[in-house]
Amino acid sequence: MSQTATLEREFAYSKRDFERVCRMIRLRAGIALAPGKEDMVYGRLVRRLRARGVCSFREYLDLLEHSNDSEWQDFTNALTTNLTAFFREPHHFEALGELLAQRDPRRGLRLWSAAASTGEEPYSLAMTVAEHYGRVDASVRILATDIDTQVLETARSGVYALDRVAGLPEERLRRFFQRGSGANQGYCRVAEELRRMVEFRPLNLLDEAWDLRGPFDAIFCRNVMIYFDKATQYRVLSRLVPLLAAGGRFFAGHSESFFHATDLLLSCGRTIYRPAARAA
Repeated sequence: MSQTATLEREFAYSKRDFERVCRMIRLRAGIALAPGKEDMVYGRLVRRLRARGVCSFREYLDLLEHSNDSEWQDFTNALTTNLTAFFREPHHFEALGELLAQRDPRRGLRLWSAAASTGEEPYSLAMTVAEHYGRVDASVRILATDIDTQVLETARSGVYALDRVAGLPEERLRRFFQRGSGANQGYCRVAEELRRMVEFRPLNLLDEAWDLRGPFDAIFCRNVMIYFDKATQYRVLSRLVPLLAAGGRFFAGHSESFFHATDLLLSCGRTIYRPAARAA
């Protein structure tokens, strides 16, 4: 980050400020920002500086470190990446269908979307359940959590621009979405019966205590671990894996692998894992 680049910015922003942001978000959310992300950090946090009426990144970070208010959540929300889509990595939902075929829904099935973002993943889980059983089954509950409270609000509403659902088959659109009209033209909403299957809650995977209980028949924790170093990944996995039911499955992102945690998880498909200590 050059001196010239710093002077051209609206707010004073130095390499030391960037390094400080990296330390703070790592402690707060486990996110390891790579070198070269200086411009991304500036672009995402500049709105918070304007909102708080400060003159420099140093002043903002000083304020943050001495704050117990909601600014910490705003800071985390700003730096969290939320790339998602309906039925992203389709083979995972095919595998989930196979898992559901082995389960008796009458005993109550539980699924967890641990990085729910704006809701596409948990609603895709709900659609998979409905299609497998031929109905929306109230005995299947889906917990959807995320560290970013803003995206959870979008997820709870279940409202999406039509271009977000353009890749879904027409049959799914008719069955699971309501097209908006009038002021809501250009948008659609997830059907109410599907929304009732999902419970949305804020959760930081690095928190010392999680306000939830297992067991879960499947845990989707995709494209989260890639932002953690190996030690943090192992620590989080060591808490996630015991929450899986016998025969349960853990679904990871396409860029994630856990060769350093084979005592916890064993591969049983493409980015699909089972607990190492139990028979599949």
